[in-house]
Amino acid sequence: MAAAVETSCSEFTNLEVESSVCYGLKQEKQLSASQRRCYSFCRRKSFAAFVASMKDGCHDKGSTCWCCCGQTFSEHAAIHKHVSKSHYSEVQRLAQAAYERLIKRLEEETQPPNGHEAEAADISAWIPDISRVSEEQLRNGPGKVLLYYHYCQVADPQAVCAWQKALCEKLRLTGKIRVAAEGINGTVGGTDVATDVYISAMLSHPVFKMEKEDFKTSDGGAECFSDLKVGVYKEIVPMGVDPDIVSYKLAGVHLDPEEFHKEVEGLLAKGDSSSDTILLDCRNFYESKIGQFTRCLAPNIRKFSYFPDYVDQNLDLFRDKKVLMYCTGGIRCERGSAYLRSKDVCKEVYQLKGGIHKYLECFPEGFYRGKLFVFDERFTIPSNSDVISDCRYCGLPWDQYELCSSQFCCQLVLSCPSCRQKGRTACCPSCQTKGETRHQETSQQPKEACECTDTRARIPQDV
Repeated sequence: MAAAVETSCSEFTNLEVESSVCYGLKQEKQLSASQRRCYSFCRRKSFAAFVASMKDGCHDKGSTCWCCCGQTFSEHAAIHKHVSKSHYSEVQRLAQAAYERLIKRLEEETQPPNGHEAEAADISAWIPDISRVSEEQLRNGPGKVLLYYHYCQVADPQAVCAWQKALCEKLRLTGKIRVAAEGINGTVGGTDVATDVYISAMLSHPVFKMEKEDFKTSDGGAECFSDLKVGVYKEIVPMGVDPDIVSYKLAGVHLDPEEFHKEVEGLLAKGDSSSDTILLDCRNFYESKIGQFTRCLAPNIRKFSYFPDYVDQNLDLFRDKKVLMYCTGGIRCERGSAYLRSKDVCKEVYQLKGGIHKYLECFPEGFYRGKLFVFDERFTIPSNSDVISDCRYCGLPWDQYELCSSQFCCQLVLSCPSCRQKGRTACCPSCQTKGETRHQETSQQPKEACECTDTRARIPQDV
């Protein structure tokens, strides 16, 4: 039991604690597999502690009894059944408190001992000289958004994090960057001048042996992000599996866009007889809903951390199959294909190098139809004229996402202009009734989950 507890807690340290707390544990099924295991452990311990507190001092012929709610129980099964039925809410509160204490303890353990900060590395040598670049060039003019990742060994993630923050602030870039011992993953926006300097700085850094083709670009700028977020994490893409257990080094075979295009072309040519090959979209459902490869398998999952559970619960689907995987920029396929290969059920696993982003640069009118979802305030990048999704309310073709009109909801909604003019701007009827409160002052934080997500199976069965 001790070993199991140690394993569970070890897995839990890999999670993003911030996201674990924000749901208040109201929807345990929304937690990732490792989060659920840790929470389940806290619940079992809380249940056992509650039962133990009911133990009575009386002993009859060496037996133990429990007293609760004016009743005496002499068997474990009887007291367990009573507590489960009559004290469920109390046990849940104890479990939540235990879970949150564990989070706090883990946070404290990750801090430097005795409150002393680790000695800061000298990052000045990594900051380029931009004395000849004017403030006007950094703030105004044509711009773009960069998307990139690079797996490599990072000895000092904190130093790289500090460098990235200083570099982006100096170049007036906004965006999101994740740094970990396994590498870096980022998307930033700014002027053409600023982003070019950023790419040069990344290419010249001694840790990251990157090439210019590692950066995907699209029209945009600093306005595509609300601010700059740079942080150190366990994983550069949150799959919820320890990188030391399933490493990116186990990833599938990389196919460049031309090779991938030929594979898909061959798959489509076979028609219904191509049962030995799966074209797998490893993105979230709201991404594949507005754009996907023809005849792909697009799992109905809400976040990438659900992907391992999806694979586990649909192993027979992949058994003895050739799998062609793709995602937005390639990073999710690195870990996703590695996880799939670790199950040792597939015949072959391939992945699209550079993701959909690079594919569309080569084949804008290829086998990917619809728009490409991006994680910034643009939501989508146009690729071709096809509209493969519909308005939530009237069913007419529509693929422009907007945030739910309820102030406390972060769900995305497909609502056409005509329906929006009629006030149909929420993700579900429950949020629609709350829409009038969106502009009221409140301290409540927006929530990622919503009542409408309760109707969606967390892990779909596609076998």
